[in-house]
Order: sequence, then structure tokens, then C-alpha cells
Amino acid sequence: MTAKHKHIGAPPGTIEYTGEERTDRIKITLIEYNETEFFEQEFYDLSDCLSHVKPNMVKWLNVEGLHKPELVEAIGKFYNIHPLTMEDIVHVDQRPKFEDYENYVVAIMKMISYTKEVSAEQLSIVLLENTVLSFQEPNNGDAFEIIRNRLRQCKGRVRKLGADYLAYALMDAVVDCYFTAIEKIGDKIEEIEEGIISDKDKKSLLELYHLKREMIYLRKQVWPMRDMINNMVRSETNLINPSSDIYLRDLSDHVTRIIDTVETYRDLLSGIMDIYLSTNANKMNEVMKVLTIMSSIFIPVTFIAGVYGMNFENMPELKTQNGYFITWGIMLSIIIGLMIYFKRKKWM
Repeated sequence: MTAKHKHIGAPPGTIEYTGEERTDRIKITLIEYNETEFFEQEFYDLSDCLSHVKPNMVKWLNVEGLHKPELVEAIGKFYNIHPLTMEDIVHVDQRPKFEDYENYVVAIMKMISYTKEVSAEQLSIVLLENTVLSFQEPNNGDAFEIIRNRLRQCKGRVRKLGADYLAYALMDAVVDCYFTAIEKIGDKIEEIEEGIISDKDKKSLLELYHLKREMIYLRKQVWPMRDMINNMVRSETNLINPSSDIYLRDLSDHVTRIIDTVETYRDLLSGIMDIYLSTNANKMNEVMKVLTIMSSIFIPVTFIAGVYGMNFENMPELKTQNGYFITWGIMLSIIIGLMIYFKRKKWM
């Protein structure tokens, strides 16, 4: 997706959507829970959604769609979110980062998926007291269904812990999708490598080029996430309980593993590219070698044929009775002799 900056030089805090134009309705999913109660409902009207917010429960408000800045602005005003944060939420080309404000913290990242190519959507997670707001583009589904199922079925720790653990769980689900995408890319790299080695796939170089660009894009998205999570660990905000630090450190470890894998795959792709180019160069050298040997064999023969092809009347051998056969014998002897010489030199 290419970001569209319609008003270059707009003042800070201008809430302007920079993604592709969309006309579909924005869905808001409200989930409220504690250890004993669970409530989930979808809304298309913000005021109706906010009217169902209950006190004394952990709340998760998931907004699917960023193309209506006025809706994001209304949510921001209701929860007292800074205009700079709302601006970052609707800027879909935002670099992954973490920021700590007085009454909330915000983490911005990309949600990655891989089918035939890498696709990404902007995701912003805002953590307030007992409330998590998530804003995402509905491009390729989301990674949160597993978290929703845990909440519905009261599995794991998520129903027993607070909003900070929910925010961690959402981020962890996103990072798990990175692992899935990287595994698929690894399988694709193996296919391309086999195609190059077996020389069965003539499109390998183009696929290799596209895959290398996708790994560069992944690296661009994953590297800042490590800094973002480390900033969360070091943050002194009261919204993140000290008991959640161990989970954030584990998340940081997962991101580091992803970075290592991305770097390994980038090196592997570069190596495969070198192998591909070297293989093609070797094939060209073999072709040139064969052509050179053939030229070297037929040059002296061509010289003899050229000499005796001259139509001079006083050529001594012109009227020799067996001159034709003698000439053929000389030419064949030269050909056989050169072939034996090349064989001994291991040029053939």
C-alpha cells in the first residue's frame, strides 16, 4: 500500500488518513470481561458502542478501519488521547514505535501476513487504565482471533490479568504471525533454490528478486519493533504492571529471533543470487568454449579450402589426378590431430 500525503506541511496533530481510499463501513468490536463475566458485540456507530461500556471490567475496543479520521478523532477525544497519537494512528506508513504519555501508552507496528507475497496493515495499540484500544486496517484479516477465543473460553491468563497483559497478548499474536510468514518465505526460498540448481524454473531469477525485496521490507518493519518493545520494558508508566515485564522480555526475545531469521534469509537469498549468476556465467563459458574449439578446428581447414578455391590457371596441384582426395585426407588429418591435442590438454 502506498501512502498518500495530501497536505504536505500540515501542522502537527493533523488527523489525516494517508492510505488508499475506501468506502466500506468501519466495524467496532467491544469486548469486556473479568474472571467471571464476558461480553462481546459489534457496532457500526461509536456512540452506541460507548453506551455499552461497563465499569469495573477490562475493556478491549477494536476498530477495523482507519479511513474515517473523524471516527478516530472522536475516540481520541473520548479517551483523552493526544492529537499526535491520533495523527500517527491514521498515518499508515508509520514506523514501529512506542510512546509513553501521562494517561496512556501506545505501540504502533505492522501486522504481517504472507500468501503469495508479504502484505502488511497498520496496527496501533493504545493501553489505558483497564482499557485497550486497537486500530487496524482490515486488509488481510487479523491475528487476534486466537486471543478472542481465549477470552470467550476463559483459557490461559488473559481473563485473570489486567489490560496490560491483554496488550501484551495482542502484540505477541502479531509477532507469531511474523514467524508464520517467515516460515512460508523459507519454504519459498527452498523451492527457488531447487529450481535454480535443477534449471527447471526459468522464472527463478524474477521470483528471487521479488523475495529479496520482501525480506528487505520485513527487515525494515521488524528492526524497530525490538526498540519499541525494549522501550516498553524500560518504561516507568503505572499502566504496565511489573509482573508483565517477564512477558515483554519474552516478546523481545521472539522479535530478536525473527530479526536473526530475516538476516539469515537475506544472506541466503544473496548467496542463491550469486549461485544463479555464477551458474549462468559458467553455462555461457561452456558454450563459448565449444564454439572456440570448433572454430580452432575448422580455421586451418577453412584456410586450405580457401587456398585451393582460388581460380588461378597455373596452380601446380590443380590438375593432379587424386588432388581432391589428397586435400580431403590432409584436412581430416588436421581435424583429428587437433581433436587429439585438445583431448590431451583436457580442453574437451
